[in-house]
Amino acid sequence: MEILIFVKQVPDDAVEVRLDPASGKPATGNIDKVANAFDTYALELAARYVEANGGKVTVAAMGPKGTDSMLKNLLAVGASKAYLFTDPSFETGDENAIAARLAQIAKKCEAENGAPFDLILCGKESTDEISGQVGARLAEKLGLPFVSSVIEVAPAGDKLVAKQETEDGYVKFETSMPAVYTIAKPGYDPRYPNIKAKLAARKAVVPAFSAAEAGVADAESFVELLGYTEPPKRQAGLKICEKEAADTVAKAMEILTSDRVL
Repeated sequence: MEILIFVKQVPDDAVEVRLDPASGKPATGNIDKVANAFDTYALELAARYVEANGGKVTVAAMGPKGTDSMLKNLLAVGASKAYLFTDPSFETGDENAIAARLAQIAKKCEAENGAPFDLILCGKESTDEISGQVGARLAEKLGLPFVSSVIEVAPAGDKLVAKQETEDGYVKFETSMPAVYTIAKPGYDPRYPNIKAKLAARKAVVPAFSAAEAGVADAESFVELLGYTEPPKRQAGLKICEKEAADTVAKAMEILTSDRVL
């Protein structure tokens, strides 16, 4: 089984992001960049599949040159190969343009890998934009079967069974290979690298390709981002400081009645 995972470097989502008053854009310059959480779930799922059934995992990313540090971290936790695609033209574009580039990048990765991929994975969404569109658009452009919000993958002869998480429970789908799945959070967390794996990953060389070297043509965008706005700040609550519980309840009921909540 040859698995390709597209990963994205994003600002650490544990840090609150505010808008820059000057540019009107999210101020992320001083926030550490990390692998998108859902992409790390995809890698852990793929690593477990390969450990149980055999195969190799390749990770690839579009981003600036510093993105290779993130990719090396992923080599330490299950990936066998990593490729970086870095070009100024990759810095703009809507989900359609991104998916079109990734479709071409997948072909370049196959050429470098020396074998076609049986499964292509993406996180179900990125924690910075949260559009959840790229994986589905990628499958459409590659003309491959697609399942979203997958939390488990199992072999079924020459096919795969994907377990999808829904609001009401779970659904299982059988697809031919190759296929594209987007991964939700499974019932486990990504692994931590051991010392040996970390040292080996630090010495790894991550090949980097420009758009021209990868054969990635310019892609059309259909959506234009007009700007960002912060959500309104929540108003401070009202404190009730009565000494007795009965008085506290009575005061609360009085306020709710006067505000016509009750």
